[in-house]
Amino acid sequence: MSSGASTRDPRCGDECTVVLTDVTRRFDDVTALEGISMGVREGTILGLIGPSGSGKTTTIRTLTGSLAPTSGTVRVLGEDPMHFRASTRERIGYMPQQFVLYRDLTVDENVDFVAALFGMLYRRRRRRVREVLEMVELWDVRGRRASRLSGGMQRRLSLACALVHEPSLFLLDEPTAGLDPLLRQSVWRELGRLRDRGRTLLVTTQYVGEAELCDQVALIAQGHLVALGTPDDLRRQALGGDLLWIETDRPIDARSMPDVQGVESIRQHGPSELMVVARDAGETSPRIVDAFSSQGITVTASREERPSFDEIFARLVEQHARREAAASEQDAEGRGHDVAA
Repeated sequence: MSSGASTRDPRCGDECTVVLTDVTRRFDDVTALEGISMGVREGTILGLIGPSGSGKTTTIRTLTGSLAPTSGTVRVLGEDPMHFRASTRERIGYMPQQFVLYRDLTVDENVDFVAALFGMLYRRRRRRVREVLEMVELWDVRGRRASRLSGGMQRRLSLACALVHEPSLFLLDEPTAGLDPLLRQSVWRELGRLRDRGRTLLVTTQYVGEAELCDQVALIAQGHLVALGTPDDLRRQALGGDLLWIETDRPIDARSMPDVQGVESIRQHGPSELMVVARDAGETSPRIVDAFSSQGITVTASREERPSFDEIFARLVEQHARREAAASEQDAEGRGHDVAA
């Protein structure tokens, strides 16, 4: 299902449901977002990932229109969020970080009320209420008042209310916070199902490992967009390529390894073990085997290493910090030359 009004933007390579262009948001002397530019392609999951205080919630609130950017432009479903039409708001499912539902209503009354607000007729509404409550494992407590739910249950109820009317665009702020691992998997299965039906989802999370479940990942730290791309793209960016672990049948010196197309660098890990950085692991691995074979050496094991996204995130943040420091130093030198002149 198409989300309808979208914006053509080169960053998406297609139609964008969400576009931010050089967006900055300041609160007095605090800069929460600094020059954020990105696009979210229709029918994809974009994970907005970063530590607490990195600017994820500010980004979501800017997309809903509850915050205006200090500078820059925002387009959601082709419109400025500060001037959404009512019909456009109805096509957005929003789950805030804080619980904002009716505490005196029961679980199913809360979800049914939200569904009714979006004009869902009774029969479809009741079916959909049950579907989302079963998905977040709240069906068995559907008669319990929201005020009597645990914090984790309240998060799940908020998610059910955001999902019930199956909008075109979902803006979900920490939907899996406080959930156990099995329930987080269940939530991500539902998000994947919605994506497969053409919905667009922007999901914030502190669980860096959830990046693997997204089509695109935006890493944010201290209000800066550190990196944007597919999970594999970000791995290659952090590591310089794909990692291949190679073991041979005899001791080998990395410095004596013949030149192989696609190999970026080699590091010795043991007498007969090498760690190779390759542009593409699938294409390069057979070439490495052939190169060693030509020297009478047998590769006894070859596998692609996939470091955790916690490590990838740390590396990308460190790389970004080095670039920022280098740019600041260059600016300082430039100002010094201007003064001297």
